[in-house]
Parts: sequence; C-alpha cells; structure tokens
Amino acid sequence: MIVYGIKTCGTVQKALAALTEAGKAPVLRDVRAEPLSPDEIAEFEAAFGEKLVNRASMTWRKLSDDERAQPVAALIAAHPTLMKRPVIRGNGLTLGWTKDSQAAQLGG
Repeated sequence: MIVYGIKTCGTVQKALAALTEAGKAPVLRDVRAEPLSPDEIAEFEAAFGEKLVNRASMTWRKLSDDERAQPVAALIAAHPTLMKRPVIRGNGLTLGWTKDSQAAQLGG
C-alpha cells in the first residue's frame, strides 16, 4: 500500500496512522521529495480528473491566472504540492481521506 502525499500534511498523517493501526503497513511516498512520474500523473488524472488539483491550497492561491489555466498534468508536474492528498494505492486507487476512501482502504 502506497500513500502519495507530503509528510507534513495533517490529512496524510491521519491516513497513515489509521492504515497502520488497521495493520495495512502503508508506505509514504513524499511527492515533494520524489515527484510523480508522467505515467503516475496520467494515471491519477485519468482516475480523478480535475479533483486531483487542490484548489484550496496555499500553492494554488499563489499561482497566476495563466498558471491556473494549465492542464492538470502540467500543474501537478510543476507543483507537486498542488495534488489533493492523499492518493492511496491499496484497495484500488482513492483520493483524499473521506469516509468513502477510508471504507475502501480500511475495508469497512
């Protein structure tokens, strides 16, 4: 099980703790330290579309209108912290740490 996010993100930390407690042995892939490959970005975009971009983030707020108009893949490649977090590859591929993603990844 791989959790894609950044180690300082509170939501990622909550997900890692819950997954570990459930015996899932998640591995954190810090996208700031190890950016996503073009293939990974394409896979995540295909799965989540525009939802992959966190438009509530500080990074988003700092972007110019021209930068915001770029395609999802270009945005995530240029600014890895724009990715909504976490993306979890385990029981399928889930985005965020919502009740639905928790149920999918924790089996509840």
